Amino acid sequence: MNVKFFTRANCGLCVEGLHTLKLVQEDLGFHVDIIDIEENEAVHEKYMLMIPVVEKDGQVIQYGNLDYATLMEHLSYE
Repeated sequence: MNVKFFTRANCGLCVEGLHTLKLVQEDLGFHVDIIDIEENEAVHEKYMLMIPVVEKDGQVIQYGNLDYATLMEHLSYE
């Protein structure tokens, strides 16, 4: 499973979102690629108003206020 977490510096919502994603990761045991949207102009354009964003296999699972239940539901299926 390929899980990506899109974030940027000085984003309080991103810090909270990553914490929530890490809780799900502890339960399910997958790898998370953390991507700073400021490092890629195309990614920045795509997600600048949505961060934090969690993608699984190229599909957006959740963005903005991340919650454990939604992430668990979508990431528990391989």
